[in-house]
Amino acid sequence: MSARRPLREQLRLPLTRDLVGGTGAFVRSGSNAYAMDALSAWPSPGSQVMAICGPAGCGKSHLAALWAERVGAIPLNGAEAALTDPMELEGRPVLLDIAQDADDETLFHLINLAQHDGGALLMVSRPSPRRWAVKVPDLRSRLDAVRVVAMEAPDDVVLSAILAARFAERSIAPGDGVIDYLVLRIDRSAEAAAAIVARLDDEHRPVTRALARQVLGASGDLFTGGDEGLQP
Repeated sequence: MSARRPLREQLRLPLTRDLVGGTGAFVRSGSNAYAMDALSAWPSPGSQVMAICGPAGCGKSHLAALWAERVGAIPLNGAEAALTDPMELEGRPVLLDIAQDADDETLFHLINLAQHDGGALLMVSRPSPRRWAVKVPDLRSRLDAVRVVAMEAPDDVVLSAILAARFAERSIAPGDGVIDYLVLRIDRSAEAAAAIVARLDDEHRPVTRALARQVLGASGDLFTGGDEGLQP
């Protein structure tokens, strides 16, 4: 078994984030309002463990990171969490990203530690904890009892904000209607938004609807579907 690393070394591990508009920015919409409200006053007495779940690129890691900054939580990441001595986390809120990749022993300890004064555990994953494959019966019952807050794929409001932020990062002023055009045609994720903006930037031309149509035509992996029923 690998030796556990001291907490001061574990804190150097990068925390996966789905950035929406840069650190500290998060656009509220129907796809994430429930999760934002759930975290706004959490942890609360009698509720020390919570899970945020949702599809890739929905912003769950970013929202969780903002919560961690607010409460001073210790960030851990998936299987790497096993390298930290759980006793060093006692009495501290903890953020566990990619939580489904943590081993059973680590999850069991983190959930138990969250019950101590000052403790809390926010787990982030795509699937709900109820769907994680675990072998320890006591852990199964604990995961089944966790409060699960679901986030949806970015809606038009969020996806538009992500695209605008990615264009701004590259000092690109897209032409009229470009963002609306892209919102209807790319996959609904932060990754797809970043990818299409990067491909448009690679063209080194003014970003117009015509260019967007051309680049999307050569980028089938970013489509949610065809252009049937959509204006060119």
